[in-house]
Amino acid sequence: MLLRLFERGNTQQAIVWLLLALPVLLFSFSFHEAAHAFAANKMGDPTAKNLGRLTMNPAKHIDPVGFGAMLLVGIGWAKPVPVHTRYFKDPKKGMAFTAAAGPLSNVLLAFVGVIGYTIMQSVTGQIPFSYIALLEHPEAMEILGVTSLQLVFLAFFSIFTWINATLAVFNMIPIPPFDGSRLAFFFLPDRHYFGMMKYERFIMIGLIVAMATGILTDIIAFFTNLLVDTLSFLPRLIAGM
Repeated sequence: MLLRLFERGNTQQAIVWLLLALPVLLFSFSFHEAAHAFAANKMGDPTAKNLGRLTMNPAKHIDPVGFGAMLLVGIGWAKPVPVHTRYFKDPKKGMAFTAAAGPLSNVLLAFVGVIGYTIMQSVTGQIPFSYIALLEHPEAMEILGVTSLQLVFLAFFSIFTWINATLAVFNMIPIPPFDGSRLAFFFLPDRHYFGMMKYERFIMIGLIVAMATGILTDIIAFFTNLLVDTLSFLPRLIAGM
């Protein structure tokens, strides 16, 4: 996102994005990884807790490369929470529960963002969900009666929703090393699952290529928009929008 705004020459908009996205990313990544640690601990694995990962402290969770990638291109990652399945009474169930906790935590946060945005919409009137259109066309603010302060709140909740929905979708990719692959462990026979794990390095190379060409980005954007539309249905229905 940041690169796209700079490429379009929207320096002011890029700065707004950066200032609002930084705290959202720090919080969202930390919430995601802390959810993994919490779930693993509840299922009997204290590894993450003992390593200090059961915390909202971003310093414990942030991966500099993944964090930068999320800021620049909209797809990123944090430090994976270590999980030792030998502590689980039922390894498959324990791993599935632990893996699901991360994406579900981001879905929850995205829903909070949708509610905040819907409230702002009720104040400012009907406008497109994406605030980018307003940033790129400031003259529309006057036409729609949107003040600068209202735009900041619209931007914040839009970024908050978009980042968390993207993290949820990205992490649900059903191949190693993403959370979706850990969930697949629950449904696949062991020999198929561990057979797939042997090719994790090659899979990651393929994913990097897909990200570089934009193929993966477009797919994730499609499902992110679908998730946001789904989460928006109930708040907008209640608000009569």
